[in-house]
Amino acid sequence: MVTKHQIKLIKSLSQKKYRQQYGLFIAEGIKGVKEFLNSDFELENLYTTDSIFEAPKDLIVEISETELKKMSSLRNPNVALAVFKIPEVKKIKEKGLIVALDDVRDPGNLGTIIRLCDWYGITDLVCSLNTVDCHNPKVVQATMGSLTRVNVTYLNLEAYLETKEVNIFGTFMNGENIYTSNLPQSGVIVFGNEANGISEDLFSKINRQITIPQFGANPSTESLNVANAAAIVLSEFRRRSIEK
Repeated sequence: MVTKHQIKLIKSLSQKKYRQQYGLFIAEGIKGVKEFLNSDFELENLYTTDSIFEAPKDLIVEISETELKKMSSLRNPNVALAVFKIPEVKKIKEKGLIVALDDVRDPGNLGTIIRLCDWYGITDLVCSLNTVDCHNPKVVQATMGSLTRVNVTYLNLEAYLETKEVNIFGTFMNGENIYTSNLPQSGVIVFGNEANGISEDLFSKINRQITIPQFGANPSTESLNVANAAAIVLSEFRRRSIEK
Protein backbone atom coordinates (compact mmCIF):
# COMPACT_ATOMS: atom_id res chain seq x y z
CA MET A 1 0.00 0.00 0.00
CA VAL A 2 1.41 3.36 -1.00
CA THR A 3 0.52 6.47 0.98
CA LYS A 4 -0.49 9.90 -0.30
CA HIS A 5 2.68 11.30 1.26
CA GLN A 6 4.84 8.83 -0.71
CA ILE A 7 3.06 9.70 -3.96
CA LYS A 8 3.52 13.41 -3.28
CA LEU A 9 7.23 12.92 -2.58
CA ILE A 10 7.77 10.85 -5.72
CA LYS A 11 5.92 13.37 -7.91
CA SER A 12 8.05 16.17 -6.45
CA LEU A 13 11.22 14.44 -7.70
CA SER A 14 10.36 15.56 -11.22
CA GLN A 15 11.73 18.94 -10.10
CA LYS A 16 15.44 19.52 -9.64
CA LYS A 17 15.09 21.49 -6.39
CA TYR A 18 13.37 18.58 -4.68
CA ARG A 19 15.84 16.03 -6.06
CA GLN A 20 18.59 18.15 -4.52
CA GLN A 21 16.67 18.64 -1.29
CA TYR A 22 15.99 14.93 -0.73
CA GLY A 23 19.02 13.53 -2.55
CA LEU A 24 16.75 11.19 -4.51
CA PHE A 25 15.75 10.48 -8.11
CA ILE A 26 13.42 8.06 -9.88
CA ALA A 27 13.88 5.35 -12.50
CA GLU A 28 10.99 3.70 -14.30
CA GLY A 29 10.30 0.59 -16.36
CA ILE A 30 11.61 -2.96 -16.12
CA LYS A 31 14.93 -2.49 -17.94
CA GLY A 32 15.83 0.83 -16.34
CA VAL A 33 15.01 -0.32 -12.81
CA LYS A 34 16.91 -3.61 -13.23
CA GLU A 35 19.99 -1.77 -14.52
CA PHE A 36 20.07 0.42 -11.41
CA LEU A 37 19.37 -2.50 -9.08
CA ASN A 38 22.35 -4.35 -10.58
CA SER A 39 24.64 -1.35 -10.12
CA ASP A 40 26.17 0.35 -7.08
CA PHE A 41 23.30 2.84 -6.84
CA GLU A 42 21.54 2.64 -3.48
CA LEU A 43 17.84 1.80 -3.56
CA GLU A 44 15.46 3.83 -1.38
CA ASN A 45 12.20 2.11 -2.38
CA LEU A 46 10.82 0.02 -5.23
CA TYR A 47 7.15 0.34 -6.15
CA THR A 48 5.95 -2.42 -8.46
CA THR A 49 2.88 -4.18 -9.80
CA ASP A 50 4.86 -7.38 -10.42
CA SER A 51 7.23 -9.27 -8.10
CA ILE A 52 9.96 -9.87 -10.69
CA PHE A 53 12.74 -7.83 -9.12
CA GLU A 54 15.57 -8.89 -6.83
CA ALA A 55 15.74 -6.34 -4.04
CA PRO A 56 15.51 -6.29 -0.24
CA LYS A 57 11.92 -7.18 0.65
CA ASP A 58 11.59 -4.35 3.13
CA LEU A 59 12.24 -1.87 0.31
CA ILE A 60 9.63 -3.31 -2.08
CA VAL A 61 6.13 -1.86 -2.05
CA GLU A 62 3.52 -3.73 -4.05
CA ILE A 63 1.09 -1.34 -5.74
CA SER A 64 -1.77 -1.36 -8.22
CA GLU A 65 -1.59 -0.06 -11.78
CA THR A 66 -3.78 2.86 -10.72
CA GLU A 67 -1.30 3.80 -7.99
CA LEU A 68 1.61 3.47 -10.41
CA LYS A 69 -0.10 5.89 -12.81
CA LYS A 70 -0.57 8.40 -10.01
CA MET A 71 3.14 8.51 -9.18
CA SER A 72 4.64 8.00 -12.65
CA SER A 73 5.99 10.75 -14.89
CA LEU A 74 5.30 8.60 -17.98
CA ARG A 75 2.18 8.62 -20.09
CA ASN A 76 2.15 4.81 -20.10
CA PRO A 77 3.97 3.58 -16.97
CA ASN A 78 5.42 0.08 -17.09
CA VAL A 79 5.37 -2.26 -14.06
CA ALA A 80 7.75 -0.43 -11.74
CA LEU A 81 9.06 2.84 -10.39
CA ALA A 82 12.12 2.91 -8.16
CA VAL A 83 13.53 5.68 -6.01
CA PHE A 84 17.33 5.74 -5.72
CA LYS A 85 19.75 7.88 -3.75
CA ILE A 86 21.79 10.37 -5.78
CA PRO A 87 25.38 9.15 -5.38
CA GLU A 88 28.31 11.23 -4.22
CA VAL A 89 30.35 12.92 -6.94
CA LYS A 90 33.08 10.65 -8.27
CA LYS A 91 36.55 11.70 -9.34
CA ILE A 92 37.00 12.18 -13.09
CA LYS A 93 39.34 9.67 -14.72
CA GLU A 94 41.65 12.02 -16.56
CA LYS A 95 42.59 9.65 -19.36
CA GLY A 96 41.35 8.62 -22.78
CA LEU A 97 38.47 10.53 -24.33
CA ILE A 98 36.24 12.75 -22.22
CA VAL A 99 33.03 14.28 -23.54
CA ALA A 100 32.06 17.79 -22.39
CA LEU A 101 28.65 19.43 -22.79
CA ASP A 102 28.20 23.19 -22.82
CA ASP A 103 24.64 24.21 -21.90
CA VAL A 104 22.80 21.23 -23.43
CA ARG A 105 19.21 21.76 -22.31
CA ASP A 106 17.09 18.98 -23.81
CA PRO A 107 16.68 15.91 -21.55
CA GLY A 108 16.38 13.57 -24.52
CA ASN A 109 19.65 14.85 -25.98
CA LEU A 110 21.52 14.39 -22.70
CA GLY A 111 20.07 10.92 -22.19
CA THR A 112 21.07 9.89 -25.71
CA ILE A 113 24.59 11.29 -25.30
CA ILE A 114 25.01 9.32 -22.04
CA ARG A 115 23.99 6.18 -23.96
CA LEU A 116 26.49 7.04 -26.69
CA CYS A 117 29.28 7.46 -24.13
CA ASP A 118 28.39 4.05 -22.72
CA TRP A 119 28.36 2.47 -26.19
CA TYR A 120 31.69 3.94 -27.23
CA GLY A 121 33.42 3.19 -23.93
CA ILE A 122 33.69 6.76 -22.64
CA THR A 123 33.44 6.64 -18.87
CA ASP A 124 33.40 10.35 -18.04
CA LEU A 125 31.01 13.05 -19.20
CA VAL A 126 31.57 16.56 -17.86
CA CYS A 127 28.77 19.13 -18.05
CA SER A 128 28.54 22.88 -17.59
CA LEU A 129 26.53 23.93 -14.57
CA ASN A 130 23.59 25.03 -16.74
CA THR A 131 23.32 21.72 -18.61
CA VAL A 132 20.13 19.77 -17.84
CA ASP A 133 20.31 17.60 -14.71
CA CYS A 134 21.23 13.98 -15.45
CA HIS A 135 18.78 12.82 -12.75
CA ASN A 136 15.84 14.46 -14.50
CA PRO A 137 13.30 11.62 -15.02
CA LYS A 138 13.28 12.18 -18.79
CA VAL A 139 17.09 11.96 -18.90
CA VAL A 140 17.15 8.82 -16.76
CA GLN A 141 14.52 7.22 -19.00
CA ALA A 142 16.42 8.13 -22.17
CA THR A 143 19.68 6.60 -20.89
CA MET A 144 18.08 3.13 -20.66
CA GLY A 145 20.39 2.27 -17.78
CA SER A 146 23.60 3.74 -19.20
CA LEU A 147 23.68 6.28 -16.37
CA THR A 148 24.88 3.41 -14.17
CA ARG A 149 28.08 3.14 -16.22
CA VAL A 150 28.89 6.74 -17.18
CA ASN A 151 30.22 9.16 -14.57
CA VAL A 152 28.48 12.53 -15.10
CA THR A 153 30.10 15.53 -13.41
CA TYR A 154 28.80 19.12 -13.26
CA LEU A 155 31.41 21.84 -12.98
CA ASN A 156 32.62 25.20 -14.20
CA LEU A 157 33.47 24.03 -17.70
CA GLU A 158 35.63 27.03 -18.59
CA ALA A 159 37.78 26.55 -15.49
CA TYR A 160 38.00 22.80 -16.09
CA LEU A 161 39.21 23.18 -19.67
CA GLU A 162 41.85 25.68 -18.56
CA THR A 163 43.50 22.90 -16.53
CA LYS A 164 43.69 20.45 -19.43
CA GLU A 165 46.99 20.03 -21.28
CA VAL A 166 45.57 17.84 -24.02
CA ASN A 167 43.77 18.27 -27.32
CA ILE A 168 40.45 20.01 -26.73
CA PHE A 169 38.15 19.48 -29.68
CA GLY A 170 35.14 21.67 -30.32
CA THR A 171 32.37 21.03 -32.83
CA PHE A 172 31.81 24.03 -35.13
CA MET A 173 30.22 24.70 -38.52
CA ASN A 174 33.61 25.74 -39.95
CA GLY A 175 36.44 23.59 -38.68
CA GLU A 176 38.71 20.74 -39.73
CA ASN A 177 36.89 18.05 -41.71
CA ILE A 178 36.44 15.26 -39.18
CA TYR A 179 36.82 12.61 -41.89
CA THR A 180 40.29 13.79 -42.92
CA SER A 181 41.65 15.04 -39.57
CA ASN A 182 44.12 13.21 -37.36
CA LEU A 183 42.04 12.09 -34.37
CA PRO A 184 43.90 10.84 -31.26
CA GLN A 185 42.36 8.54 -28.67
CA SER A 186 42.74 10.99 -25.81
CA GLY A 187 41.50 14.50 -25.19
CA VAL A 188 38.25 16.36 -24.57
CA ILE A 189 35.43 16.69 -27.12
CA VAL A 190 33.11 19.66 -26.48
CA PHE A 191 29.54 19.82 -27.78
CA GLY A 192 27.48 22.98 -27.47
CA ASN A 193 23.96 24.20 -26.87
CA GLU A 194 21.21 23.05 -29.24
CA ALA A 195 20.47 26.55 -30.53
CA ASN A 196 23.68 28.52 -29.98
CA GLY A 197 26.48 25.99 -30.16
CA ILE A 198 29.59 26.38 -28.01
CA SER A 199 29.63 29.58 -25.94
CA GLU A 200 32.16 32.33 -26.70
CA ASP A 201 33.68 31.95 -23.23
CA LEU A 202 35.05 28.56 -24.28
CA PHE A 203 36.43 29.53 -27.70
CA SER A 204 39.92 30.31 -26.41
CA LYS A 205 40.07 27.01 -24.51
CA ILE A 206 39.53 24.91 -27.66
CA ASN A 207 42.63 24.16 -29.71
CA ARG A 208 41.06 21.89 -32.35
CA GLN A 209 37.91 23.01 -34.18
CA ILE A 210 36.27 20.15 -36.08
CA THR A 211 33.19 19.89 -38.26
CA ILE A 212 31.01 17.23 -39.85
CA PRO A 213 30.90 18.35 -43.49
CA GLN A 214 27.57 18.82 -45.22
CA PHE A 215 27.23 16.77 -48.39
CA GLY A 216 23.81 18.13 -49.38
CA ALA A 217 23.77 21.14 -51.68
CA ASN A 218 21.03 23.14 -49.95
CA PRO A 219 22.58 25.80 -47.64
CA SER A 220 19.30 26.26 -45.75
CA THR A 221 19.42 22.71 -44.34
CA GLU A 222 19.28 22.82 -40.54
CA SER A 223 22.46 21.82 -38.70
CA LEU A 224 22.62 18.41 -37.04
CA ASN A 225 20.97 17.80 -33.68
CA VAL A 226 23.64 17.72 -30.94
CA ALA A 227 22.97 14.07 -30.10
CA ASN A 228 23.22 13.09 -33.78
CA ALA A 229 26.45 15.06 -34.09
CA ALA A 230 27.84 13.34 -31.00
CA ALA A 231 27.05 9.92 -32.49
CA ILE A 232 28.96 10.72 -35.69
CA VAL A 233 31.92 12.33 -33.93
CA LEU A 234 32.37 9.55 -31.37
CA SER A 235 32.02 6.89 -34.04
CA GLU A 236 34.72 8.56 -36.14
CA PHE A 237 37.10 8.83 -33.19
CA ARG A 238 36.64 5.16 -32.35
CA ARG A 239 36.92 4.08 -36.00
CA ARG A 240 40.38 5.62 -36.15
CA SER A 241 41.46 3.58 -33.13
CA ILE A 242 40.91 0.29 -34.94
CA GLU A 243 42.62 1.47 -38.13
CA LYS A 244 45.94 2.15 -36.42
